[in-house]
Amino acid sequence: MKVDLIIPTYKPGEKFKKSLKRLAQQTRKPDRIILINTEAQYFDEEMIRPYDNVEVHHIKKENFDHGATRDYGASLAEDADILMFMTDDAIPKDKYLVENLIKAFNDPKVSAAYGRQMADPKKNYIEYYTRIFNYPEESRIKRREDLDTLGIKTFFCSNVCSAYRKTDYDAMGGFEHKTIFNEDMIMASKLIEDGKAVAYQADARVWHWHDYKAMQQLHRNFDLAVSQVDHGGLFLKVKSESEGVKMVISTIRHLITKGKIYLIPKYVIDSGFKLIGYKLGRNYKKLPRWMILKLTMNKTYWNFNENLIK
Repeated sequence: MKVDLIIPTYKPGEKFKKSLKRLAQQTRKPDRIILINTEAQYFDEEMIRPYDNVEVHHIKKENFDHGATRDYGASLAEDADILMFMTDDAIPKDKYLVENLIKAFNDPKVSAAYGRQMADPKKNYIEYYTRIFNYPEESRIKRREDLDTLGIKTFFCSNVCSAYRKTDYDAMGGFEHKTIFNEDMIMASKLIEDGKAVAYQADARVWHWHDYKAMQQLHRNFDLAVSQVDHGGLFLKVKSESEGVKMVISTIRHLITKGKIYLIPKYVIDSGFKLIGYKLGRNYKKLPRWMILKLTMNKTYWNFNENLIK
């Protein structure tokens, strides 16, 4: 089984260097690591010189798109059986990441798999706990019949660390092009709707978290909601807000239990901004162009899609 790993990069730094080093130490190394780098001027070729299975392909910033860029990488992996994806700020937790992620495909019904994201409690305690909420210790396989119980989480899949059976990926037409965000969940929703399964591999672990400010949370959730509206389908038939409420309540209780009450005001504010961003994104078609361009994280998406806004 041939595994090619595709990583979009933009100004890759120390985290990426550490990731490459750990990928070279894997018990099951990727056959190829294909980097799709945005802007050649920000890429140091010395970073990849020690690795004989790493190659880089450069694109311009105006041509970057979450779905199309990754799909371009997939097109370069012509003879791969498994397409694996990571982001340039995700670091393998141990040497078993690839091995544990791709073992999901021993089940012929599984078309996609994603790993567990972890945060360092000393650096961002809130992210540490919310990662546990979204990425629990137990693995599971998700199918269409789970929609009634899991809701939007049935489609949850993250290209921070993921893999797809190439035949099924190709059958779905690859990642959506001109996507503002969320190309991974859009693909998962197509697979689920087609009767296939998505596996969560809890023992395929990466270090990955963000330190977003409140306004960044708003922008991110605005784009998330826009992606759901633009894709439509099952996304608009299941509720997302209820999962967010569950996480907020669970996190506040946890912070109280652990004596970290001082973190609650920031968490409540951030959560409020997330909700506002999400609500605005779900209703973006009612908003004027100037407001949309203020709310989004990805202005190039709207330049590509002028017909979406007035």
